[in-house]
Amino acid sequence: MLRYVLKRLLIFLPTLLVISLLSFGLSKVAPGDPVDLVLRGGLGAAEGAGGDIRNRERVYQETAAFLGVDKPSFYFALTAAAYPDTLHRIVQKARREPLRKWTAQYANWPKIAPYYQALQTLEYELFQIPDARRFEGLGIVRSNVRTLYLQHRDPPIRALLDSTSMQLQRDTTLKNLVSAAFENVQQCYDNIVSNATPQRLLIPTLHWYGMDNQYHNWIVGFFQGKFGISYVDGRPVAHKIYDALYWTVVMNGISILIAYLLSIPIGVLSAVYKDTRLDRITTITLFVLYSLPTFWIATMLVIFFTTPEYGMDWFPTMGVGDMAPDAALWQRLRIRGAHLILPIFCITYGSLAFISRQMRGAMLDVLRQDYIRTARAKGLPEQRVIWRHAFRNALFPIITLFASVFPAALAGSVVIEAIFNIPGMGKLSIDAINSRDFPVVYTVLMLSAVLTMIGILIADMLYALLDPRVSYSK
Repeated sequence: MLRYVLKRLLIFLPTLLVISLLSFGLSKVAPGDPVDLVLRGGLGAAEGAGGDIRNRERVYQETAAFLGVDKPSFYFALTAAAYPDTLHRIVQKARREPLRKWTAQYANWPKIAPYYQALQTLEYELFQIPDARRFEGLGIVRSNVRTLYLQHRDPPIRALLDSTSMQLQRDTTLKNLVSAAFENVQQCYDNIVSNATPQRLLIPTLHWYGMDNQYHNWIVGFFQGKFGISYVDGRPVAHKIYDALYWTVVMNGISILIAYLLSIPIGVLSAVYKDTRLDRITTITLFVLYSLPTFWIATMLVIFFTTPEYGMDWFPTMGVGDMAPDAALWQRLRIRGAHLILPIFCITYGSLAFISRQMRGAMLDVLRQDYIRTARAKGLPEQRVIWRHAFRNALFPIITLFASVFPAALAGSVVIEAIFNIPGMGKLSIDAINSRDFPVVYTVLMLSAVLTMIGILIADMLYALLDPRVSYSK
């Protein structure tokens, strides 16, 4: 058994590696700029003086360094020789992507880099102009410069440069202030277009960045329990997950316990008394329960059992209840229990019906086997035949279902937690998706993958414990 466990763990490692690469890759292609999300508006929040722009850029760079997104994405990069190995240092995604497309178009990074620096210089000078209200075209020029950062095709860039030149011709005072910087931008752009080297796109090159990269820091931090910080409130992701995990584990733990304790005997009795009135009533009841949509049942329970205007005010409406930190244990149980009865019922009834039907089907297959008929022919008591010989072999489908319990217990129920306003993992995940809080989203994804593999491993071990014919020694 130990040898088998070690082999499975070795198999899990490449699986986990692939999942981690997919998760990390999704986080890189996800929309939005993480630094902007943290700063709530980023560099484009408002106009101001040149010093304000420099200060905002300094804050942006410091935040990027704090998040670790100013480092290379991976250990290496296999690209064409035209691409530099320092493009990751331009942290702003909205400005980095046009530069990447420029390189793919003209393949002359030594000419593209001065153009980007010239744009920065022009932008600083535009925002350093005193008494900016005197210049009517200043707003248009500033807008054109910001748009130039985001363009990589020649016609729009030419149009923006011509528009800027026209505004400067109309206002000679403004032209005298920034003409040198603007002419430098025009010259740098002409150098890009006239000195294209597309042949460098055909030369492959490997850029090695070493261990100090975003993926390495992320995966090492994940296994150390350091999941990063939330983009929304700056809290450590681990703290947010631990807080939400408590309620999800409580609800799903109770639900799973109730579902298995009820569904196994229901399924066994339904199989033993096949085609009897008990079996028919049980089958109809379970099919009805399984067919009822969870969101509809939850909504109906909220309306008719928590609102006196429509039904009975028997249960609290939302949340998990407020209480004093020094509240007694019995008071905590009473308040929390009153809030959790309806959510737990909504989570339980569907799984109860499904597991019961699986248990019934497995028992029916086992009861048809020859060794069951042999046991009965020997005169063994019916209870012993059912619970000693048939029941153990019928548990295999239930164990297989049990392998999915771990990720389900972690992920929680998005619908139920949202309807009842339970601060669990499901509500945390959906709130994180809506607010683009991707560190939370991908941490939950990785934890679910790890727990799925653990669940599969535990299921395989239970197979061997329940059936001695299952051996993993070879």
